[in-house]
Amino acid sequence: MSVELIVPTLGESITEATVSKWLKNIGDSFDIDEPLVEIETDKITVEVPAPKAGQLSEIKIKAGEDVKIGGVLAIINESNKVAKSKIENDNNKDDKQLTKEKKNSFKVKSSPAVRKLIDENNLDISNVKISRDDGRITKEDVLNHLKSPTDSQTSEKKEREEVVKMSKIRKTIASRLKESQNTAAILTTFNEVDMSGIIDIREAKKDHFKERYGVKLGFMSFFVKAVVECLKEFPAVNAEIKDDMIVYKNHFDIGIAVGTEKGLVVPVLKDADEKTFGEIEKNILDFSNKAKEGTLTVKDLSGGTFTISNGGVYGSMLSTPIINSPQSGILGMHNIIKRAVVINDEIVIRPMMYLALSYDHRIIDGKESVGFLVNVKKLLEDPSKIILGN
Repeated sequence: MSVELIVPTLGESITEATVSKWLKNIGDSFDIDEPLVEIETDKITVEVPAPKAGQLSEIKIKAGEDVKIGGVLAIINESNKVAKSKIENDNNKDDKQLTKEKKNSFKVKSSPAVRKLIDENNLDISNVKISRDDGRITKEDVLNHLKSPTDSQTSEKKEREEVVKMSKIRKTIASRLKESQNTAAILTTFNEVDMSGIIDIREAKKDHFKERYGVKLGFMSFFVKAVVECLKEFPAVNAEIKDDMIVYKNHFDIGIAVGTEKGLVVPVLKDADEKTFGEIEKNILDFSNKAKEGTLTVKDLSGGTFTISNGGVYGSMLSTPIINSPQSGILGMHNIIKRAVVINDEIVIRPMMYLALSYDHRIIDGKESVGFLVNVKKLLEDPSKIILGN
């Protein structure tokens, strides 16, 4: 009995997807719910699982091709019978070729990001040393393998140029960022913050916080809390323009920009004003893990009234972030560097961070933008005003 593998519904606004990679070959057997194919939209990358246990008998949509939501990706032979032509082809292959195909069929547990890295570097997964006891291959395993490649790999000459089709996610990022630049009147205001107070609190509370919440106390939760308080005071920064109307948001859904191998994604921390420090840190850690594994959902990425981007994790000293349209503001965090500053007429060494607020000047005036950033600075420099937990 044949069963169709259908493109699942991925969100109200998503009508089309692209097949990025088949995880099974024609003739491969699998269990129910085992991932068969990886597809991507303009927002997310997802794996489509097998609706029934069986065997892949026909691939309808090849890697790189587009397919409508609800479209047929492949045909599954539920009775585990292989098409006659497939049997004939297999009989003609020698044992060595069959073994190689089996090794390369990604039977080893791995995330979409790891499989993408293996595919891009044309690696034989059986040659990669796995460090984990459960047999799951990690990105670090692959990177370590690439650092010490075999003689055959090093002898291969790379082409001078490589032409790769842009993914849907990358095309959407490019389109939306350019649209934001073309539509909004973007200006950026800067300030700096002394991180001494936050660093002292983190050091004093780290053990108790980890014991209570099961996660580390990071910098981002302080910034989320400070931003939310300042958005309440400066509502225009939490608003958006819709046609000739200004929509003021009475909820605080903070986007946290996360870099991935496929590009920037912005999962949204819903109702951030109602969350404790522990809940914020747990949510951010979950977002980070899901982004690395390629398992962020449309719900994770939907909405958002304001965005925080931390270029400091990559070593950025200063930047002018682009607004995540249709939002009207984005806060850029940067790296922390000990610098000489003057406090009470004395030169002292303090851990300093530059802050950048890019804003839409169509609805946010200079006074509001500067006032917002100054207040963020004040809260971060006196973190006792931001209550740790409930």
